[in-house]
Amino acid sequence: MIDKLSLITVLPEIILLVMACAIALVDLRVKSPLRGVTHALTLLTLGVVALVLASNAGTAETKYAFGNMVVSDSMGNWLKCFATLAVMVTLVYGRPYAAQRDMLRGGELFTLSIFALLGMFVMISGNNFLVIYMGLELLTLSSYALVALRRDHVAATEAAMKYFVLGAMASGFLLYGMSMLYGATGSLDVNEVFKAIASGQIRHMVLVFGLVFLVAGLAFKLGVVPFHMWIPDVYHGAPTAATLMIGGAPKLAAFAIVMRLLVEGMLPLAGDWQQMLMVLSIGSLLVGNLAAIAQTNIKRMLAFSTIAQMGFVLLGLMSGVVNGNTALGANAYSSAMFYVVSYVLTTLATFGVILLLSREGFESEEIADFAGLNQRSPLYAAVMTVCLFSLAGIPPLVGFYAKLSVLQALVASGDSMYLVLAVFSVLMSLIGAFYYLRVIKVMYFDEPITATTVNAPADVRAVLCLNGALVLVLGVFPSGLMAVCANSVRQMLGS
Repeated sequence: MIDKLSLITVLPEIILLVMACAIALVDLRVKSPLRGVTHALTLLTLGVVALVLASNAGTAETKYAFGNMVVSDSMGNWLKCFATLAVMVTLVYGRPYAAQRDMLRGGELFTLSIFALLGMFVMISGNNFLVIYMGLELLTLSSYALVALRRDHVAATEAAMKYFVLGAMASGFLLYGMSMLYGATGSLDVNEVFKAIASGQIRHMVLVFGLVFLVAGLAFKLGVVPFHMWIPDVYHGAPTAATLMIGGAPKLAAFAIVMRLLVEGMLPLAGDWQQMLMVLSIGSLLVGNLAAIAQTNIKRMLAFSTIAQMGFVLLGLMSGVVNGNTALGANAYSSAMFYVVSYVLTTLATFGVILLLSREGFESEEIADFAGLNQRSPLYAAVMTVCLFSLAGIPPLVGFYAKLSVLQALVASGDSMYLVLAVFSVLMSLIGAFYYLRVIKVMYFDEPITATTVNAPADVRAVLCLNGALVLVLGVFPSGLMAVCANSVRQMLGS
C-alpha cells in the first residue's frame, strides 16, 4: 500500500508534518518576544509547500494513493495551495497582535497553525470517510487550542469551551452519518459508495437517514443556519488572530469535504441533499443578514456576515443537478469554489485591518473604534472599504463576480424555484449592503475617538496592501481565477 508513488502524492503533507515537529524543537531555543526565527521558518515551510502544490495543480491528472484512500487532483491541489497562502497571511497579520497579548510565550501559535493546515490537507485529499474524518479532527483540535491560546483571558477560554462542546456534537453527527452509509453500502471508499448508491439496490430511506446526519455535520463546519450557534460567540470571544485562523483557510477545507462527500460520493442522491442545502441556504441568508444589522461589535457583525456568505456558497452547490440532469454541475460547483476562494481572500484583508488597529491593552472590536479612520490612515481605510464593498457584492470587486457567478448558475438551471431563490438572494444582498456601508460611513464621516496614529510593521503593511489590491484586481480581471476553478472542478467530475 505504501509505495513510492503514494509517498510522492502526499509530499506536501510529509513536509508539513516533519517541519511542524522541527519548528517546535527549534522554538525551544528561541528567546525573542516576537519569535522571529520560528516565524521565518514557518513562513519558509509554507512557501515551499505552496510552490509544490501550485506545480502539482498544473498537471491535469488525478492520482490515487494508499489504496485509494487519498486522492490528488487539480481541485484539491489548488484548494490546498490557497489554504497555505491564507495561513501564511494570517500569521503575518497575527504575530504583532499575539506578541502584545502574551500569546507568544512559546511557539504554539505557529506549530498549531501548521497542524491545523495539515488537517485541512487531509480533509481536502481524503477519498475515504475515515481519512476525511481524521483530517477534520486534526483541524478542529488544533483550532480549539488556538482559540484558548490566550490563557489568562476569560472570553477566549469561554469561546474555546463553546467551540469544543458544539464541535464534538457536530463530529458525532458526521460520524453517525458516515457509519449509517457504511452500513448501507459496505464501503468507506468515496468512489465505492458512489457505485453502490448508483446501482439502485440499496433502500433509499436508509441512505437518506445517513445523509441527514452527514449534511448536519457538514453544515456545522460551514457555519450555516441552524448549526451556526457557535460562530458569533467564537468569533467574538477568540483572540482576533485565532478568529482569522478559524474564519479563513478552514472554509476552503469545508468546501472540499462537501464536494468529496456529497458530489463525488453521493451524486445519485442529489435530489435529496440539494433540498436540504436549499433550506440551509435560505435560513443562512435570512438570519445572517438580519442579525448582522443589530450588531455593534464588528467581529460579531462579520460572524453573521460569514453565515450569510456561506448561504451563497450553498446556493451554488445546490444548483448542480436539475431534474436528474448533471450537465450544469461543473458550472455550479466551480461558481461555488470561486465564491469560497474570493470570500477567504476578502476576509483575510478585513481581519488584517482589525488586527492592525488593535494595540496593547485595546481591542479594536467595536464599529465605533473605526470612527474617523480615513483621517488617521487613508490607506487602511481604503483597504477596509474595498473589502467591505467586495463582501457586499459591489462591482468591480471580486465579491461582485463571485455573487454573479452563483446567481448565473441558479438562473442557468431554468427551474422556477431556483429563479425565485436568485431574486431572494439579491434582496438579502441589498439588506447586507446596509451594515457594510454603516462601517464605511463611520470610517469616513464620523469624528475620530482617538488621535493615535496607526503603526504597523513593514511586512504587515506590504501584505495588507497586496491583499487589498488583489481584491480589486481579481474583480477587474476575474477570468483567470474563474478558469482555474472551472478547470479543476471539471477534472474532478471527469467531464
